[in-house]
Amino acid sequence: MNFLGHLYLSGNDPLVITGNFMADAIKGGDLSRFPADLQRGIRLHRAIDHYTDQHPLARAGRERARAHAGRYAPVVMDLFYDHLLAAHWSAVHPEPLKGFTARMYAVLKDHATWMEGRPARMLPHLMAEDWLGAYAHREGLAGALRGMARRAPEGHAMVGAEEVLWQHYDAYRAEFIGFLTDIERDTRSLR
Repeated sequence: MNFLGHLYLSGNDPLVITGNFMADAIKGGDLSRFPADLQRGIRLHRAIDHYTDQHPLARAGRERARAHAGRYAPVVMDLFYDHLLAAHWSAVHPEPLKGFTARMYAVLKDHATWMEGRPARMLPHLMAEDWLGAYAHREGLAGALRGMARRAPEGHAMVGAEEVLWQHYDAYRAEFIGFLTDIERDTRSLR
């Protein structure tokens, strides 16, 4: 899961949301410099990543993407899952996607002083270009993959990977529904 998926699984506590968003920039296990709820968000992010890496449905999708994306198949899958979540949002969340993304942008902006490194630099672009909402659209997904490709060494393998999703859309959608049900249940206590 990428940004949208992580935020979706964060619950409603602003510091948990912020910690989950910024967690990739936080290295090591000593989180004592952060308030307890921010620590909880960082740990939730790490649990989501670990769970996703181990889940058999996510693994099946990664293998399908590997022929196109190579070692970046896990990154591509995270973006596929954010697309599927955004595209089918009304089936899984009572709040409209536009309202949810606006609320998340506000929470992250209000707590940006906790962010360091890449999340702090990226947040203004995320908000200005509505990355969370853009995942719902084909061009938004393609743009996200192109952006990731520019930032990754030999990331060109990610460009055009959205075609794998379109070719196997029904399989990815079915896997995602099963995966989402499982991860919601298994991370609920961490929020």
